[in-house]
Amino acid sequence: MGQLIFHGQSCTEIVTGDDTRLLIDPFLTDNPIADVGREHFHDRLDYLLLTHGHYDHVADAWPLLSEVNPTLIASFEIVSYAQEVLGHEKAHPMHIGGGFDFPFGRVKMTPALHGGQVAGEGAEGYTTVPAGLLLDLDGCNIYHAGDTALIADMALLEGQVDVALLPIGDNFTMGPEDAARAVDMIKPRVVIPIHYDTWPLIGQDPEAFRARVEPRAEVVVLQPGDTYEF
Repeated sequence: MGQLIFHGQSCTEIVTGDDTRLLIDPFLTDNPIADVGREHFHDRLDYLLLTHGHYDHVADAWPLLSEVNPTLIASFEIVSYAQEVLGHEKAHPMHIGGGFDFPFGRVKMTPALHGGQVAGEGAEGYTTVPAGLLLDLDGCNIYHAGDTALIADMALLEGQVDVALLPIGDNFTMGPEDAARAVDMIKPRVVIPIHYDTWPLIGQDPEAFRARVEPRAEVVVLQPGDTYEF
């Protein structure tokens, strides 16, 4: 049995059944709703996964690479930045539509529609295509959509997703209405809303989102620090 721990915004920690520790889109230090800081991962972090390069998804990624030395899994451009500018060689580059079998499970990068800036010192020459992540972990398929608009490509995920982490904040990503339409396209068993309530600009009522979606899928609302077992 694995655990998914939400840390606010889109930051998601996953501990697999074999105790591999993954972290997706770390935004902790400047995150007003985060329940932990980077020190929470100083004892061990095996893999660091990034959906795209915006500050609220990578702010703590670069220091964690040097502090804990996890394997970075991200797009080719983000990995290139980490290797060429930060000197972090322990990395696995991927890109949209590609998948790879890691010791902990399979990761596939899926399309997302969003901006491509890479935020970081010396990153002025780097940009990337944003992505979602489809992870096959312990027989459970988890889809972390990253930051995205509603896109027709989500229909291609139908039948492949058990748990979907979908942004509902609006303004920068899908809002609740489009996220509910995404649920109809993907047809996951469980939906966990992310990327909302970090600031007033993306404030949303997750219970109103639940009312839009259930009973078509179970909506699990996680506060920062809450755990979902899969």
